[in-house]
Order: sequence, then structure tokens, then C-alpha cells
Amino acid sequence: MDLKELKNLKIGEVLENVSLKNYTTYRLDTISRFMVFPRTIQDLKKLLLYLKENQIPHKILGGGSNLIFKNPVYEGVLIQLKNFNQLEITDNQVKVGAGYPLMRLSLKTADLGLSGLEFASGIPGTLGGAIFNNAGAYQSDIGYVLLEATVLTPSLEIVTMKNKQMQFHYRTSFFKKNPSYVILEGKFLLKKANSDLLHEIIEDRKKRRIESQPLDLPSAGSVFRNPTSIPAWQVVEKLGYKGFQVGGAVVSEKHANFIVNQKGATGSDIVALIQKIQKDALEKLDILLVLEQEIVE
Repeated sequence: MDLKELKNLKIGEVLENVSLKNYTTYRLDTISRFMVFPRTIQDLKKLLLYLKENQIPHKILGGGSNLIFKNPVYEGVLIQLKNFNQLEITDNQVKVGAGYPLMRLSLKTADLGLSGLEFASGIPGTLGGAIFNNAGAYQSDIGYVLLEATVLTPSLEIVTMKNKQMQFHYRTSFFKKNPSYVILEGKFLLKKANSDLLHEIIEDRKKRRIESQPLDLPSAGSVFRNPTSIPAWQVVEKLGYKGFQVGGAVVSEKHANFIVNQKGATGSDIVALIQKIQKDALEKLDILLVLEQEIVE
């Protein structure tokens, strides 16, 4: 596979040897051999068919807000769906493309007096990534409010999946177990509410995030899912890892369930730090810390 082959498919913009500093919230200087920005569903289908026929590794990339690229180079094709960004709002029904930024969607619906997505006002990334991970905060998540999603199956058929079919649970979904399905768009049925009140809620939560989270440094949000008995940050604190550093990756002093890229961290720095914490949690506290973020080899 080379740049010419991908460009000859005529499926949209194709880039070679792309630094992921501007495509991941950890701001890792990982290089992706290729990145493609399909313009349409037909372009996407054509690209996926080519990649599968030629057994070329590939991954859908949303806002990169939950990903750790472990190696210095990703030897495959990253598919960015920023062109899948349509937004249609009819009364209280919202239909939105997978590439639409989640925070923008939260603010837009609040502007229109539509309630249900306030929890997402501080979650970076795209709608597709949010559905994939069942992103959430403040006792709510995508699974509570998503009506249905349009997806592309591994056999490249376009189907509609209802909420129950997507198997939403705490920070997981059907798509995490079946990553060959590609989310194209989501549909929400929101509730009418007072726009000013919704913005008050959003501003209050923004203030709380600024006070409690290390938003001034690159990270990918919460590292571990919360165990049933104790918040993950308390586990990390009990183990004495606050401020602990591996290479350029540091456990935040402000919030122990955040790892920040403080000094040019690599993906392997972050992974090594995660694995060290998980090992100690299991051996010393008998607690299994499940990773909320995704490691990409």
C-alpha cells in the first residue's frame, strides 16, 4: 500500500505520515502512516472494502479523546469521519452525524432548550466515539438518551440499531465488543426545557471541572472505570501514586484518576504507568482496575 494507491480510490483527502499530536487529546507525537477523510458513506464503503481485501490494519478515529497509541508509529490507516457532521433538529428530535463534536452538540441543544445532553458539555470527542464508549458523566451517559443509531456492518450494509440492541452498560457498548461496525449517525429524542436553566447547569459543571480536573495539561480523561465499592481515584491515591511519573507520563496531583502528558510522554510511558497501577491495585488491595481508555497497538 502506498499514498498513490489510496489517492487513486478517489474517496476524499488522504494524508501520509501524520503526527497525531493534533488528533489525540494526549497530544502524543505518534505517527500514523496514513489518514483518510472520506466524504460520503459510499467513499467509506469503498475504502473499507479495499482495506479488508488487502488485509491492511485500520481504525476509525473520532476526536482521539480516549485513545493511547502505544507505539511510535501506527502502521495502518486511520479513518477520520469529520465530514460526517450533519445536524438535523426537528422539534425535539435530533439526528446527528458521527463526526459531530459532542461538546458542540451539548451546547447547541441547550441553546434550543432541549434537555438530555447537558452531561456531555465537558466531554471532548465526537458523537461516534461517545456512542462507541458510552461516554457519560454526572450519573448520565449516551445510553440513557440515544434512541437509535445508523451503522455500517462488517459486510458493509447500512442498518439501524435500536437502543437495546447497542447493549449499553457503564462505559461500554456492543461496538466495543464488535469494532468492525462503524457508527454513522445517532438519533436522540430530547425533552423541552428552559435554555437559561440548562446553561446554568452547564456553567456550574464547567466550574467544578476546572476546580477538580487537570484541564491545563493533555490527558484523555478518566483512566480507570470506577469499581463498585470505591471510586478509582481513591484506589490510586491509597496506593500512593499521586504525582508518580513514568517518562513524561504523570498521575495528576489534582485528580488521581487522570494521567497527564507533562513532559513529552510517549504511548509506552502511559501504558507502563497504567499497568504498574493495575498490578499494585490487584496485589495490594485485591481491586481490579478496568481501563476506561483504549490502547492501540
